[in-house]
Amino acid sequence: MEGESDLRRWDELIPDALGLIFRNLPLQEVLTVIPRVCKSWSKVVAGPYCWQEIDVEEWSNQLKPDHLDQMLQMLITRSSGSLRKLCVSGLRSNMMFSFIAENAGSLQTLRLTRSEISDSVAEQIAGRLSSITFLDLSYCCKIGATALEAIGKHCCSKLEFLDLRGCWDVKIDDKFMKGNFPNLKVLGPLILDYHEINDWDDFSDYSDASEDLAWEILAGEMGDYDDDEIYNDGLYDGRLDELELRFYNGIDEDAGIYGWPPSP
Repeated sequence: MEGESDLRRWDELIPDALGLIFRNLPLQEVLTVIPRVCKSWSKVVAGPYCWQEIDVEEWSNQLKPDHLDQMLQMLITRSSGSLRKLCVSGLRSNMMFSFIAENAGSLQTLRLTRSEISDSVAEQIAGRLSSITFLDLSYCCKIGATALEAIGKHCCSKLEFLDLRGCWDVKIDDKFMKGNFPNLKVLGPLILDYHEINDWDDFSDYSDASEDLAWEILAGEMGDYDDDEIYNDGLYDGRLDELELRFYNGIDEDAGIYGWPPSP
């Protein structure tokens, strides 16, 4: 009987717990499979619980720019201001940089690798990135001294790591940095990672499969999983009533603070 206390019915799990579990699944499954299971899971995916950390770097290499922008905007909107980590590559739209900054109140880690962010845009958004502790601007070739100055003015109070590899127009005064920002670690700009550049070439053509999936998600062709119809048409027929879930290793170590039972 003691072991039964470690079990939780799927419909008894709180949204925070489900969010922790779903974050360990591939993005494609979270967006297309999980919402089909039941109403409560669909609501969790549509809410902020799964989107405190958003990593679409892999998809960034396979989607057309406009589809990437729409996907990112949808996910950031779902985070409802709770976004703590964002990883994306190859952004081109100034509108998207501004949109990210507008939703960066809780953002601590920001990776914008190979994005076309200019000095003028960096100046405009730097003031809203004051909570950033980890900033990756590697291979953002349009970044220059003006952007770096804006980052230093607004972000360096909390910034712990800054990746500037491949930002060839940036000049770093090591003596000044060590004297004024002793806790800040800067990588680059004069470090060329040939392995990464060669990997980037492998994704030069957009993936048709990823494009089709992204378009289905964004165009709503997957259907609205919150509609009562799909739950009343006999599709599930009560077969999930006895479904139970266990907590497994790999979920955030601090899950215990919520009073959840340990993994079996």
